[in-house]
Amino acid sequence: MSGLMTTAQGILATHEALPFSLYSSVKEQRLFNVAITKPLLILVLGGQKKLGKTGEIICAPGSFIFLSNHPTIDMRNIPNSAHYMALLIEFDYEDFESLTFSSIPKQAYVQGVIDPALEKSVSQFMEWSAVAPSELWPMRRREILQLLHLSGYPEVGGLVEAPSLRHQLNAILAEDVLQDLDAPALSSRLAMSESTLRRKLKAEGTNLQTLKDDAKLNLGLHLIQTSMAPIGHIADQCGYHSQARFSERFKQRFGLSPSELRKTRLHESG
Repeated sequence: MSGLMTTAQGILATHEALPFSLYSSVKEQRLFNVAITKPLLILVLGGQKKLGKTGEIICAPGSFIFLSNHPTIDMRNIPNSAHYMALLIEFDYEDFESLTFSSIPKQAYVQGVIDPALEKSVSQFMEWSAVAPSELWPMRRREILQLLHLSGYPEVGGLVEAPSLRHQLNAILAEDVLQDLDAPALSSRLAMSESTLRRKLKAEGTNLQTLKDDAKLNLGLHLIQTSMAPIGHIADQCGYHSQARFSERFKQRFGLSPSELRKTRLHESG
């Protein structure tokens, strides 16, 4: 796993806006209500990951878990003697088109071992993404899916289904949370009336303001996990004019404040 870790760290150090992330911590992280808005492949490179309200899904180092688009999930990231580290790759719905068959039952997740073939494929995906136009990134993501499918994990074809209105809006709002798009603008993008948009969201058990808050807080969680930018700056990037307000909403959602989460990534100085 050290090869994947080194490759990811080297590319992330010199490039921005890449289709993968590296999360790490030196202290345990307990996070509640983490939204998985798109199918997410997590490769655990160090430490252990536990998912679910009682930690019933255990991901050992050297393993992967592929999550479907859960509304939310609780997780624990547990360092070993050195640290916890995981590589994350988010997939689009279109990536699964060649794998989605009616005979495959819907799956909440698929687990497995990071074998040499998967390690090589993921490494190539990272290296490719650093030099290729973003329009070509899906080609390599689909290669990873095909590899998993042919390597004994055909269930990956059941991880995705046609995106709901909530997922479509999540994707639009996540493009730029600072736009603060209103209902007329969003309904126009989706070619439906404002009343239809609100009615369909209500039927899905949510509303526009909740989705806007989700997009802002999900971005905040990602930035706290992947950067050392000042928390006030991250609050601004997420559309919060007050760091205190951002911290309050963050803790309400995830169970700990941005500064508490940041401390899990830092070694204590003596």
